[in-house]
This record gives sequence, C-alpha cells and structure tokens, in this order.
Amino acid sequence: MNIFATFKSRIDAVIGELAAEGALPAGLDLARVAAEPPREASHGDVTTNAAMVLAKPAGKAPKEIANLLVARLKKVADVTDASVAGPGFINLKLNDEIWRSGLRDVLTTGTSYGDGAPGQHGVINVEYVSANPTGPMHVGHARGAVVGDALARLLAKAGFTVTKEYYINDAGGQVDHVARALRARYLQALGKLSEEDVQGMLQRKEIMYGGDYLVPVAEALKARDGDKWAAATDDKVWIPVLRDFTVAYMMKAVKEDLEALGVHHDVFSSEKALVDAGKVDDALKFLENAGLTYTGVLEPPKGKTPDDWEPRPQLLFKATQFGDEVDRPVKKSDGSWTYFAGDIAYHKDKVDRGFNNLVNIWGADHGGYVKRVQAALKALTAGKGALDVQLCQMVRVLNNGEPVKMSKRAGTFVTLRDLLDEVGKDVVRFIMLTRKNDAPLDFDYAKVMEKSRENPVFYVQYAHARGRSVFRLAKEMFPAADLSDGGLAKADLARLTDPDEIGVLRTIANWPRTVEGAALAHEPHRLAFYMYELASQFHGLWNKGNEETHLRFLQPEDQSVSCARLALVRGVGLVIASGLAVFGVEPVEEMR
Repeated sequence: MNIFATFKSRIDAVIGELAAEGALPAGLDLARVAAEPPREASHGDVTTNAAMVLAKPAGKAPKEIANLLVARLKKVADVTDASVAGPGFINLKLNDEIWRSGLRDVLTTGTSYGDGAPGQHGVINVEYVSANPTGPMHVGHARGAVVGDALARLLAKAGFTVTKEYYINDAGGQVDHVARALRARYLQALGKLSEEDVQGMLQRKEIMYGGDYLVPVAEALKARDGDKWAAATDDKVWIPVLRDFTVAYMMKAVKEDLEALGVHHDVFSSEKALVDAGKVDDALKFLENAGLTYTGVLEPPKGKTPDDWEPRPQLLFKATQFGDEVDRPVKKSDGSWTYFAGDIAYHKDKVDRGFNNLVNIWGADHGGYVKRVQAALKALTAGKGALDVQLCQMVRVLNNGEPVKMSKRAGTFVTLRDLLDEVGKDVVRFIMLTRKNDAPLDFDYAKVMEKSRENPVFYVQYAHARGRSVFRLAKEMFPAADLSDGGLAKADLARLTDPDEIGVLRTIANWPRTVEGAALAHEPHRLAFYMYELASQFHGLWNKGNEETHLRFLQPEDQSVSCARLALVRGVGLVIASGLAVFGVEPVEEMR
C-alpha cells in the first residue's frame, strides 16, 4: 500500500545484489536510506539518498555509488527512468500504472487505506488535557485536548497500541485554594455573605479562584449538606470535604465538555490516589536505592526564583546524570514532597503499568519542566523509556480580528463551551490542527466560518461534498452501472491519462507515507496540510473539467471514462474521510 516503502525495499534489494557481487561492501547499514517524493515534481516520482548516506561507510564517492545503483534501478519493475542529480541523489521516474494501482488499493481498503499493521509499533501512552479540576476548561485546554486526541488516533492508525490518559491534579495547594473559594460562595448561597463580602474574602485570602462558575457548585453543596459547614472553624475538617466535592463537580463538567468536543480517555489517573497509596514514597525510595538522590544545597538560580528552591539542605534527584541542567529538589526542608516528586511517582506508575513509550501534551507554560521529567523517566527505566513532551502554545480568540470578550461565567477567559457553542465541534477540532502545536494560533470566529479557499476546514469539506454530489448525478446518469467501491476498483483506470489526474493519483499514493511520518514525528497537523493540498488538486480538476469538456467527470456518451473518473473522485473522498476521522471530524455529504 505504501509505494515509497515498496521502493525503499527495492532499492535495498539492489544494494544487496551489488554487495553480493562485491561492488559494494557487505553489511552496510541501510537504516538511513530513504525513498520519498522529490521536492520538485519535474525531478521524477521517487528520489533516494542511498548513494549519499552509503558513501562514507562504503569508502566510495557518492556519484560512483549512484551510477552503480542507477544502472540496476533502471531494470526494476515500474521504473521508466533513473538518473543522478547533484552530488549523488538518484531520481526515479515510474510508469503511470503504479499510481493507478494505488487508487485500486484505496477503493479496495476504504478509509483504512494507510493503516499500519495493528501493534506493529508497540505500546504507547498519550496523556493529554489533564486540566486542574479547579474551573471550566478554556481554549488553551481545547487545543491540548484536540492535539492529544488527534495524535492518539493517528498513532492507532499507524499501528501503535494506544492508551489515552488524563491525569487529575487533585492534590496540592491549588485544590485547597479552590476549596476556600468555594466556602466563600457557599456562605453566599446560604445568605451569610454579600458579593462584596465574597470578593473581599477572596482577595484577603489571596485565593485565585473566584469566578461565577463556583456559584452552581456552592448551590449544589448547599443542596447536599445544608448549612453543615457554615460554622466550621477547623480547616483540616472542612477543606478536604469541600475540596473533594469541588473536584468531583468540576471533573463531571470537564468530562461533559470533552464529550461535546468528541474527546474520550481510556484512563483517568488521580494524583491524590497516588499520594494516598504511598506511591510518591515508593518512587523516591526507588531512586534512593539506585543511588540517585542526595541531600544538598542548590546554587541560587539566576533570574526568577522557582517555588522549589530553598537556600538550605534538601533531598535532591541527580537529574544532571540524565541530561537536565541542574539537580532537582524532591523533598523540601520541612519534609514535604515537591510537585516534581509527584510527577516522578506518576511516571513511575505509568512505567509499572507497562508503558515505556510516553507522550505528554502540556501547555507552553510547563516548558521548564520538560527536561526534569524526561530525566526522571530515564532514571526510572535505566534509559530504556522514551518521553516526548509536546507543548501547546496559546490560542487567541478573535472575531474579525478583534479580541473576543471573556466569558461572563469564567470571568477571565474564553471557555471551551463558548467556542463549541459558537462554531461547533468539527470546526474547533480542524482549526486547532492547522498549525503545529508549538506555534501560536489565532482562532477567528469570522474567518473559520468563511466559505472560501482561505478557510481550510471549509475547503477540505467542500472537496468531499463536491465528490458526493458527482455520485448523486452519476447514479441518475448510469443507473445500471456498479458504482460501489468494489465496482469502481474494476473500472478501466487506464483511461486516467491527463497529467493533472496523474498528479492527484500521486498525492493519494503518498497518504500512507504521510500517515506513518506524521505518527512517528508526533505531528498530526501534517495531515491538515496534506488534506488541503489534495482538496486543492481536486478543486483544480473540477474547474478544469468545467472549462475543458474532455475532463468532465461524467460524460453520458462514455461510461468507461466516467467510471474511471468516478473512481478517482471516490479515492479523493475516501482519503479525505480517512484524514478527517483522525481529526475526529465528520465528513459532510453536501454543503449548505
């Protein structure tokens, strides 16, 4: 199914033949040999760097190796020409039938075209969203949710066995703060405090959570417990109760928002449960037994002082042994664990559950924690584990270029629910994937609803809808024809000869390679670029068909060419539907 993987195998085979004959050394490492589309279509259909990467280990000049390979590759099946370019790159031209065979593959396999063999890449854990259960989800969470969910879908399509996980940060100071804020709102619900009193209490206590979103939480607590906590004075008694109530309430709201966004997790892990189970102690004992902790005093940091720095002896993790800039505190001088200690325990828990290959989707504000957590994972797995942290940059919400006012309910930010109510799930999901996650994103309400080429979600969906409209007409024009995918796979695809048609076939054939490359690079946004390019080529065919009669998709007087072009239209539609499925977006049948 992957034409470029097929030619990589054929190139490897030719290198093996030359090695067997003594023209090249035996045992050459072919891992870096690639077969891929050339940057310029005029250069051919497949280019390979084989001569360049083998020159040094083979002890020969790149062009000498290239000439040896070209002489053999000209005789390989489906190759019509082979030539050397530049310092030793090899360009291959293929016959058009191989691209037609790719279309038959699409029609035979449907939207599973491009799928890797299940489990071929092993097991992987993708943790994403993991918003603190202290308030509504905002647009930043939306981006992380979409990126993580699309990446998990992409990895599964490419052949990974994926577990999608959400880490609930329900231990530590932030949930105690929201418990105190809830009590203020609770006393207000009981009629004991005015809004002015509440705001004064929140400011006096330096509590960061005071938005209107806590009002329904307070009403729910009042409905359950009445005035039970109104006169409570021992915060060791009432804080845990209000904290747990808030976390449960907020997590229910989070799950409802994620459901509306089409995001589902396999596992919800609780930080509090890890702490209560003694897993933080266990993780640090593991590092201590491995000789990876010590008591010491860190040098004062330059610039802003982090929360975990103290000018006194602390228990430190030897993070510098695993690529970090400095050793990191895991226990404060008062004996309490640092936030990082909890992170170590959580990642050890993942490892203990069988995950050595991990991806975390974090907000950009967590960038300073990446190296220390990666260092911890290396320590926990003796260097065998891999952690990739994908950082999501901020999202600006605009309307015709003007910043959108903040949510009245949240008070300080635009919520995910605001976004969904305004434009819908599919638009949110697609637009969030039109930029690499580490680049800032502008989400403009007006722009994302435009019906123009400048709006990628419309442009791609329009291509799919146009294809479906062709089939509705075709069923009327050729009522006796078998227009099923299986029937179209048997069409005379040799009737597809126009250079623009072959260009679309080449792009379709590149889908499996795109899927695998995007999955291995953890970059689902590549699929957005691919779908836009394919849609653009399809719209070009449509316009050409209207201008030049010979390229009309449906020709009443020629059912054979019509069926061949319907096969092409269906191939485009299936690949777009396959990409949209990875994005969690429903392909449309018609545009309204």
